Amino acid sequence: MLSLPVLAQAAEPRTCLVVGVSDGDTITARCGAAGDYEQIKVRFNGIDAPERKQPFGQRSKEALSDLVYMKEAQLDCPKVDRYGRSVCKVMVAPASAPAGRKTLDVGLAMVTLGMAWWYRAYSREQTAEERGQYEFAEFEAKAKRVGLWRDEDPMPPWNWRQMGRTERP
Repeated sequence: MLSLPVLAQAAEPRTCLVVGVSDGDTITARCGAAGDYEQIKVRFNGIDAPERKQPFGQRSKEALSDLVYMKEAQLDCPKVDRYGRSVCKVMVAPASAPAGRKTLDVGLAMVTLGMAWWYRAYSREQTAEERGQYEFAEFEAKAKRVGLWRDEDPMPPWNWRQMGRTERP
């Protein structure tokens, strides 16, 4: 248990600076006071974005960067995944009020933009309200054919990853 990031053990959300974006559902955040920073990898709760080499992978990463890069984010991280990443709900101030309160759910925004799937397999980790919001956002993105939903048959990243494992020698 000592090897887990301190953030994952925190009961209260923390405000951190987003200093890196790995892909459409993973960021690096710097938390703590100057001179005593803790850098953590954060996996978004409730979404799964296209892999970097998958169609829409780069666009998904760019969309996430536009929303969070070099911005303060409120991280609510109830768990750590098997790769040691903190799994978090990430909130930022909306572009319309950059100095305002952190009211934009970034995972929900990514689903709304059609740059990520609602990750139903982990929906039990969301509140009933969040499940409803994410499900509706994905439904609307599909209906409007935005982002990855422009593709005739978009492949969810969990299938993409599985396909890669079965094709390896």
